[in-house]
Amino acid sequence: MGRLIVQKYGGTSVGNPERILGVAQRVKGYIEKVDKVVVVVSAMSGETNRLVALGEEVWGPQFNHRELDVLYSSGEQVSVALLSLALEKVGVTAKSFLADQIPLRTDGEFGRARIVEIESKSLKEAIADGIVPVVAGFQGVTADSLITTLGRGGSDTSAVAVAAALDADECEICTDVDGVYTADPRIIKKANRLDQITFEEMLELASLGSKVLHPRSVAVSYTHLRAHETPEHLVCRLLLE
Repeated sequence: MGRLIVQKYGGTSVGNPERILGVAQRVKGYIEKVDKVVVVVSAMSGETNRLVALGEEVWGPQFNHRELDVLYSSGEQVSVALLSLALEKVGVTAKSFLADQIPLRTDGEFGRARIVEIESKSLKEAIADGIVPVVAGFQGVTADSLITTLGRGGSDTSAVAVAAALDADECEICTDVDGVYTADPRIIKKANRLDQITFEEMLELASLGSKVLHPRSVAVSYTHLRAHETPEHLVCRLLLE
């Protein structure tokens, strides 16, 4: 049957066409090893900041507004389309999915929505047909078909939630550090990499401002594991970009 892995690539990984093609090659390599891959991507590096600045210029520094979420979510639409094209270019059949095409349901808290449900049928059908689903992170859709966003860093949460919905074997968060450190190694040169960390400790780190994982992604993963009572059911790990 092969294993199913959900991979999340952040804005740096898809920051330009060269890097997007590099991600496509990497995904292709994973398919050869594990058979099934689902990819979740963020907006290109700097794009969300650009969209936020546009929104503030027109609307002002206010958030949680319906139209602003429509604006902010557009960055991921570009990313999934470009990565799907790149995958096709390297010989991998791919299909982009926006939140409303899955659908990935959230509540109506614009700018900080919480995931309520992921209907996995469309993703599972694509996987069964040998297609790599490329899912837009950060965005959701309400029961009334309104676009929402999960808050900055929300693509981590999207990836873990998609992995849980698909009963994936692993969820890999691809980032620019090779693990969890006692402090940001880009700032504190003597920071130590931790060999292992509990979900409770990771949740505390994330909640206190550590940017290596979004707090909600840790909470979603932990809740899923507790529900299944099998620690190996869903493994979340960090990979160097």
